[in-house]
Amino acid sequence: MTTHVYVRRLISGAFAIALALGSASTARAQGFISPLVGFDFGGDAACPDVANCEDKRLNAGVALGVMGNVFGFEEEFAYAKDFFGSAPNLKSSVLTLMTNVMLVPRIGPIRPYGTVGIGLIKTHVELTPASLLTSNNNSAGWNVGGGLMILPSPHVGVRGDIRYFHAFQDLNILGITFENPKLDFARASAALVLTF
Repeated sequence: MTTHVYVRRLISGAFAIALALGSASTARAQGFISPLVGFDFGGDAACPDVANCEDKRLNAGVALGVMGNVFGFEEEFAYAKDFFGSAPNLKSSVLTLMTNVMLVPRIGPIRPYGTVGIGLIKTHVELTPASLLTSNNNSAGWNVGGGLMILPSPHVGVRGDIRYFHAFQDLNILGITFENPKLDFARASAALVLTF
């Protein structure tokens, strides 16, 4: 089975679960779009931990989803440039596309949440200027995390969260396979929340 078929099946399964879990609260469902900015740390990221890191790499993205009174669902896209660090002849990035199910109870204007999902983790590494050595990997992966939304007005709010990402497949960079550990990292982010 190819990676693309595997990823499609995982995303279809997560979508079916999200629909089943969210069907009980569809009458009060609220759509949202949430542009985010953050940084990656731990695992294979250039920054070893969330605190006291001088080598933070920007991670930017957007989430689009729907929330009921208890459950929610989101599609999230994020991109991190120079994920593996920076050097004069090195370019690298990690792109994530995740389908997430959310537990997001409504407690007035505050919504604590947990999220779990599956999707695509795409890595890109190239040595420039000749670009003779280039590596692109599309791996199925999963993520888990949690955070807090604060919605003081009906249509605008903010949120912050921490998520952990892990690839199902081994990481292959420039022809060298790193079998253990598989690609993993965490992300701390803050986001605007626009509801509709």
